[in-house]
Amino acid sequence: MRPDRTPTPDAMLRAEWRMKLVGELRELFAGQRVFVASELFWYPTEDDLATHRAPDVLIAFDRAPVFRDAYRQWEEDGLAPHVVFELRSPNDTRADMAEKQRFYDRYGVEEYYLLDPHGGSGIGWVRNEGRFELVYPLGGYASPRLGVRFEEGHGELTLFTPDGREFRTREQRVGEMQEELRQTTLAFESERERALNALRWLSEERGRAEEARAARDALAAKLRELGIDPDDLLRPAA
Repeated sequence: MRPDRTPTPDAMLRAEWRMKLVGELRELFAGQRVFVASELFWYPTEDDLATHRAPDVLIAFDRAPVFRDAYRQWEEDGLAPHVVFELRSPNDTRADMAEKQRFYDRYGVEEYYLLDPHGGSGIGWVRNEGRFELVYPLGGYASPRLGVRFEEGHGELTLFTPDGREFRTREQRVGEMQEELRQTTLAFESERERALNALRWLSEERGRAEEARAARDALAAKLRELGIDPDDLLRPAA
C-alpha cells in the first residue's frame, strides 16, 4: 500500500483476480459442500501456530461453505485445502515462490497453481501418488479437482468453467447482464412496435371495411327509394 493508502496497480490487479476466482468457484460449486475463501489464514497443525499461510484462494472439498475466521486443519477433520491459488506479484522473489511451493507440498495440498496476471501465464503442481508433479506449460490443462481449464495466449491467462464459460469478475458479469438486458429490452420494444403497427393496420382495415359497408347500405337504401330491390341486381340473369 502506498503512503497515501492508494492501492498500487499490482494490488488492484491481484484483488480483481481474487474476486474473479472466488466468485466463479463459489458459483461453480453452489449448493455443494465446498468451501472457497480468499486470503484466509490456514493453520496446518494445532501445536505450531507460527506455521501458517494465507493463500490468495483456497478450496476445500467436503467442507461446509460457511464463514470461518481461519482454516484450522485440526477442526476440519484433518483435511488440508485441496486446491490453492497464488497470484504472483512483481515483488515476489524466486525464494518466496519456492517457499510457498514447499509449504503446500509438505502440508498435503493436492493442486497448487501459481498464476501470473501480469505475464499472462501460470504454472502448477498436482499430487500424483503422493508426489507433487510439475504442470508446465499450464495452457490447455484442466484441473482434476475443479474441472477448470487454463488457456494462455497473446499475453493473457484465461480460465474456463467445465461448461466452457470464461471466468469473469463480478463487475464484468454485471456489465454483461446489463448489456443482455439492454439488448432484450431493445428486442422487446422492436416487437412491441411491430405489434402496435399491426394493430393500427387492422384498425384502419376495419375502418375501411365499415366505411364500405356503410356506403353499400346507403346505396341499397337509395335503390329501394327508387323501387329497385338491390337483391335483384345481385341475382344472376336468367
